[in-house]
Amino acid sequence: MNTIVGIGEVLWDCLPEGRKLGGAPANFAYHVGQFGWQSLVVSAVGNDALGDEILQVFDEAKLPYNIARVAQPTGTVQVTLSADGIPSYEICEDVAWDNIPWTNELADLAARTKAVCYGSLAQRSDVSRSTVMRFIASMKEDTERICDINLRQHFYSPEIVEESFRCATILKLNDDEIGVVTRLLGLENGSLEEQCRQIRECFPQLRMVILTCGAIGSYVFSSDETSYIPTPKVEVADTVGAGDSFTATFVAQILAGKTIREAHSKAVAVSAFVCTQHGAMPVIPSELAEG
Repeated sequence: MNTIVGIGEVLWDCLPEGRKLGGAPANFAYHVGQFGWQSLVVSAVGNDALGDEILQVFDEAKLPYNIARVAQPTGTVQVTLSADGIPSYEICEDVAWDNIPWTNELADLAARTKAVCYGSLAQRSDVSRSTVMRFIASMKEDTERICDINLRQHFYSPEIVEESFRCATILKLNDDEIGVVTRLLGLENGSLEEQCRQIRECFPQLRMVILTCGAIGSYVFSSDETSYIPTPKVEVADTVGAGDSFTATFVAQILAGKTIREAHSKAVAVSAFVCTQHGAMPVIPSELAEG
C-alpha cells in the first residue's frame, strides 16, 4: 500500500509562452514521484488530440495514470500572468475532467492507496464529485487524505468545502482562500493563526493545517506545533504549480518519516525552485530531491 494518488482535473494550461500540462492533481502526482514514491494521477480526458497529447506527456514523464476517455472535450485553462508572475485562470466548463467515472479499477486502487490529494475544483460536477468521495471512502483507515482546497472562480460551495474538510487528515490552503473559507464556514474573523486553529477545532480529524502566504511565508499548524518559514527571495518566472509542488513535497517527506519542520523546510525550498521555472512540472534538481 505505497501508491500516492492525485485525483481530479487534468488539463492544458494555455500560458503566454505556450501550452503546458496542468491541473493540481497531476502536478501533485508528478512532484511526489520525484521523491521516489509510486505516484499516479486519476482523471479523464476527451477522445481528441488534446487528450492524446496529455497521455503522451504522462508517458514521457513516466507518470503512471488511470485516465478515462470520455465524450466531453479535454479541459483547457487560459492562464494570464500579472507583472509579478501571479496567474489568473479562465476555466472551461463541461469538459472531460468533470466526468471522471467510478470503476472497479478505481475501487481496487483506492484500497491500496497510501495517500490521496484532492481539491474542490473537480467537485464542481456531480459525476466527478461522486467519484472523488467514493475513492476517499474506499481507502483504508490508516491513510492520509490531503485536501488542497484550490478554490477557483465560482466553482465551490459551503457544502463542497465542508465535506472536503471533513474527509481530510491534512488541509492545505493559501492566504486568499482562508478568508473565503472562514466566511463560508461561519467562523469568527481573527489572525491567520486563529482562523487555522478554528478550522482544526471544527474538524478534529485534521492532523495538520498548512497555510501558504505567497512571497511572505508559510505555516504548518498541528495540535502541539506551529512551524513558520519565510519564503526565500528568488527570481520568479511564474508561480504556476508552486503550491502543488509544496503540497507534494511536504506529503512525501511526512510519509518518509520526517518531522513537520523538516518536511516544511523541504517544501519551501522546492516550491521556491518551481517559481524560478516556467510551467508547473519542472524537474527538481537532485540536491533538492534527495534527503
